[in-house]
Amino acid sequence: MRIKFLLVALFCVVIGFAQSINDYKAVIVPLKYDFMKSDNQYRMATMTKSNLIKAGFQAFYANEDIPAEFSDRCQLLYIDVKKDNAFLMTKLFIEFKDCYGKVVYTSEVGKSKEKDYETAYRECLEMAFVSVTGLHYKYSGKMVAPTGNKVGTVALNPAAVAVMTPAATAAVATPAAVVVTPVSDVSDPNLLYAQPTENGYQLIDKTPKVVMKLLKTSRPDSFIAIKDGVQGTLNAKDNQWFFEYYQNDKLVSEKVSVKF
Repeated sequence: MRIKFLLVALFCVVIGFAQSINDYKAVIVPLKYDFMKSDNQYRMATMTKSNLIKAGFQAFYANEDIPAEFSDRCQLLYIDVKKDNAFLMTKLFIEFKDCYGKVVYTSEVGKSKEKDYETAYRECLEMAFVSVTGLHYKYSGKMVAPTGNKVGTVALNPAAVAVMTPAATAAVATPAAVVVTPVSDVSDPNLLYAQPTENGYQLIDKTPKVVMKLLKTSRPDSFIAIKDGVQGTLNAKDNQWFFEYYQNDKLVSEKVSVKF
């Protein structure tokens, strides 16, 4: 009886994951995972996107221009492939994260005893995708409720976040002063693309190359920023993003175009 209960509970968990996966429109694929030395090494990014499409997902590379219907990044999933260190064996598993970096689904672990890295990685990835394919993904058409910071009962969209004044919490009828985060100009040749990380984002160019790393703060329109070993902040001002830092005791402010 106890075994039957555990099986039913496990089945419910699997169904729960499948339902949450189904609420996302598409998946963003990075060109490089942490255990790789270069972009698309061993064609891992290519394999990832191909397997996602086979499993029924719509998938886009992180540096790819995507259709306007996918402009809300919180309606998308962000895939990551993790390496589990093991003796005499290669182990990889897949994580799907939301726009806040929260893990939505983790695949089964793919294992290989092949000594050649390329063969081992590709074999592990194919095995890990067996459990992903088993989810039988189909977009539900539901709107995903953001899981990040909220003000009152209104969910905030990270692409256009409003910061409310303290007075707004005391008087609902009083209009709040807001600061809206910038809207990216996709025609800008210097546009950087934001990829979610555990603590924030990394900004890549079209090469693609990691140009800047961002760490979240308590404000949605301000990040701790690191570029070429220089630490400063990335702030939203006048409908634009600015990387600000000190050089020779003087404040330097550089305009940065970012697509989150």
